[in-house]
Amino acid sequence: MDILTNNEFKSLIKERGLYCISIYMPTCRASHEAKQNPIRFKNLLRNMEERLTGVGLRKREIDALLAPAEALVKDHLFWQYQSDGMAAFISPQRFSFYRLPALFKELLVIADRFHIKPLINLFANDGHFYILALSQNEVRLLQCSRHSAILIESEDIPGSMIEALGYDEPVKQLQFHTRTSGDIGDRSAIFHGHGAGKDTKKSDILRFFHRIDRGLNKILRDDPAPLVLAGVEYLFPIYREASNYPNLIEPGISGNPEGLKPEILQKQGCEIMEPYFLKAREEATARYKQLEGSGSASCDIKEITLAAYQGRIDTLLTAVGIQQWGIFDAATSSVHIHEEQKPGYEDLLDFAAAHTILNGGTVYAMKPEEIPDAVYMAGIFRY
Repeated sequence: MDILTNNEFKSLIKERGLYCISIYMPTCRASHEAKQNPIRFKNLLRNMEERLTGVGLRKREIDALLAPAEALVKDHLFWQYQSDGMAAFISPQRFSFYRLPALFKELLVIADRFHIKPLINLFANDGHFYILALSQNEVRLLQCSRHSAILIESEDIPGSMIEALGYDEPVKQLQFHTRTSGDIGDRSAIFHGHGAGKDTKKSDILRFFHRIDRGLNKILRDDPAPLVLAGVEYLFPIYREASNYPNLIEPGISGNPEGLKPEILQKQGCEIMEPYFLKAREEATARYKQLEGSGSASCDIKEITLAAYQGRIDTLLTAVGIQQWGIFDAATSSVHIHEEQKPGYEDLLDFAAAHTILNGGTVYAMKPEEIPDAVYMAGIFRY
């Protein structure tokens, strides 16, 4: 099973092929219900076989294409440990599957590219951020969404202050003495910390943070999403002094993050980030309303689909849980809308979202009733 990072998400968007199969399904966590998970997946594979037969593939070709997925049905250990949903992507070149903390509706799509719209809220601009958990003993970078937290491991970021500055670990010890108060037998301990801790010179911490920031900018240079700091508060201003990262969020997550599970940090990060995301979504909606009817915005699916392909969409509002089937003909730059899914048709909402992301635009996946004028899709043009 692959980890669905932002780069992996973009690789799914970019892949093209004659038979790109996307499967989404809800999964059960409880052990007594988890037995239904492989059965549901197997039923989707049978459905897929019928569709592939309908588009002209021979049984031998279908068997070869689905062989890795068929093997997964029998992987009992995999099915015992599930999240809320599962996504699988099959093509002649790849088989990727992901356990994800998102409750997907059951969906099966066969097209010349993978169907990614159900993943947008997890990994696109809206709801996507990072957490940098800082302490002198441990540094962790987490890629987060509203639903998940993924640890990013990289040699570009030092794992500790000792690793970053290259000196031997200071001896960590606590010296104490006791003093007697006026009452006999009343003894209180006084501790003096030595080694790593608040006694460490600010200059050393600043050098440490410069190392982290250089590595961070290298890792995230193609994905400058918001960054939330987690650590004891006295470290925050020192890191901000060292940092050149353009989207460093204030405030941070206060407290020693050592030993905290990624899920706990992600939840605290979401509480900080939600007002930012809500504001951005509201501003995008208001901007669309302001530009509506001016020629700089549209809710016409055909016009938006073509503009997304041409890289002209700056901001896209698209409905989740709804598909608009159709065909985009790149040779003639024409869009044909159809009511039902048939071989060769694809979800034009998904098509527009994918191309907007690939061309550096911003996508907000929203409930249909949240989009102005109750349309399936609304776009703001770059030009």
